[in-house]
Amino acid sequence: MAKREVLLVLHPTRPAAKELAASIVKTLSSEGFTFISSLDTGISGVTQVGSEQVKQSYSQIELVLVLGGDGTILRGAEEIHGLNIPVLGINLGHVGFLAEIGKPSQEEIISAIREKNYKTEKRMTLAYQVFRGDELVTKGWALNEVTVERSTEAMIELFVQVDHRPLSRWGCDAVICATPTGSTAYAFSAGGPVVWPEVEALVLVPLAAHALFSDPMVIGADSEIAIDVESDEGVLSADGLRKFALKEKDRVVLTSDKSYIHLAHIDAAPFTDRLVAKFKLPVDGWRGE
Repeated sequence: MAKREVLLVLHPTRPAAKELAASIVKTLSSEGFTFISSLDTGISGVTQVGSEQVKQSYSQIELVLVLGGDGTILRGAEEIHGLNIPVLGINLGHVGFLAEIGKPSQEEIISAIREKNYKTEKRMTLAYQVFRGDELVTKGWALNEVTVERSTEAMIELFVQVDHRPLSRWGCDAVICATPTGSTAYAFSAGGPVVWPEVEALVLVPLAAHALFSDPMVIGADSEIAIDVESDEGVLSADGLRKFALKEKDRVVLTSDKSYIHLAHIDAAPFTDRLVAKFKLPVDGWRGE
């Protein structure tokens, strides 16, 4: 029998996540499943491994099981970026856009893992590079967004180009570049549009810009966005998880990434239903079927 391995990612401070995980691990371990985690979960039957070991043994991992909210799913995606392993998120808090829209029972979760009874969808990701002169000083990726933001009380001065053509110069709190997945996160809070996940595009949103033109923009996925830092310093943040200190004259280059994150769902609800549930949109009395 082939080895079946699951990478477990838990919200670190939710007892309900640990309790549910312990029950799932106990049941499926008796059926030959093995569970690993990059953190010490304190759960019997879960082996702690380093992040590099996860990358090295990815061919044996068939699923990432995330118990928490969208933030926990972002951590899970970080561990398997580029490995094409499905990520099944079980929401234990507020309704999110990445986890299940409902709260499946423990039995439904176990059955879905055992039978591989889930559907997957591809989500595009964002790649970034930071150049200091001609030197590439860091690079990375994001599922939701990359922000170039101020690191002091003063506004950050940024010069933005799209496809090697000048777009605008902004004194602002930040510039947000989001994927369709991230369009419902920080970019949405800053006034950006909601973009359906299957659309391949980039969303560019200046935050609190001191300028005549500072409207959000939707840009083609094949475009390249360059952001030059004209202030003394700033910060690049990727999904709020990975940060890098910027200096004056640094250039941040943003493009769509070649890799995707594969989200798994037990109940593959349409994105419209997720939007309605998240924002409690008024649909009472709707006559459609």
